[in-house]
Amino acid sequence: MAIKRSFASLFAVSLLALTSVVAVSCRKSQSVRPVAVVPGPPVYSDATQWYVADRNAPVDIFYIISTETGDYSLGAQPCHFADTYNDSIRALLYGEMKGVDDILCGNFNFYSPYYRQCTLQTFASDSLVDSRLPLALTDVRRAFAYYLAHLNQGRPFILAGFSQGAAAVVDLMERLDPADYSRMVAAYVIGWRVTDADLARSPYLRAAKDSTDLGVTVCYNSVRDNSCAIPMISRGNRMAINPVNWRTDATPARFVSPLLPDTLTVALDTASLLLHVGGYTRTDYILPLIGREGNYHSLEISLYKQALRRNVAHRAERYLAAAAAPR
Repeated sequence: MAIKRSFASLFAVSLLALTSVVAVSCRKSQSVRPVAVVPGPPVYSDATQWYVADRNAPVDIFYIISTETGDYSLGAQPCHFADTYNDSIRALLYGEMKGVDDILCGNFNFYSPYYRQCTLQTFASDSLVDSRLPLALTDVRRAFAYYLAHLNQGRPFILAGFSQGAAAVVDLMERLDPADYSRMVAAYVIGWRVTDADLARSPYLRAAKDSTDLGVTVCYNSVRDNSCAIPMISRGNRMAINPVNWRTDATPARFVSPLLPDTLTVALDTASLLLHVGGYTRTDYILPLIGREGNYHSLEISLYKQALRRNVAHRAERYLAAAAAPR
């Protein structure tokens, strides 16, 4: 399978594949549901369970991918988790890893673990998320622990994740110890939420206030207007920042879309903590099951890619400068 370099293209291809999976699963009505099977856990000492780009850089990015899989059959039984040793599933996961590395990383080291992510159908209800997401989060916790012990070598790092991957970033932030947090440049919770309950569980979930503050969490969700929000993704969110002008008030920012020749305006609605994007004329794919027209969830990285790439670099530079300054 040829892997394209454009993350927007990769995400569209993955979502189209998910559409087919969802359509097939909806057509199959069974009076007796077979017991679901869970694939075996990834072993993180196995190099095949990682996407790694070691550039001999002083700072790492640890990135957790979003939902790239739909329900499928493993043998004769349904499966709701990615099999990280299945080549066809791995190709979808690899596509996002490589695409985000190309967009964000620059000269940083990039580490992204394969994990048993929940399938898209999981996010049709809170009860399914509550029952299935813990397995995915457990894999990410194990991967991060292995990364810190064997791959990081004491370097400062940036935590980043998108959608389901962003939920995993929040989970990791709730488990950081002080020594590891002291080396965290920033955390990027893209296309997800940080709730009051999350804040109560972690002193390290501190909202970003500008473009260069350190040890903070960058969080945002983009919509045309509030009616386009996806509750599963943004309900109860308590922090947000505009990733173009890096402000937390309603000051609008204009930028040229990297996806089409339009000039867009993005402003933070300080009541809902949603980003309102104006001027977007492209007709985009709508996520099956949970998607809404005018919700730009699938574009959260590709739409702001220049701003995100610059910001990752700026925060890392400031961290390194502060670490090198005499005390």
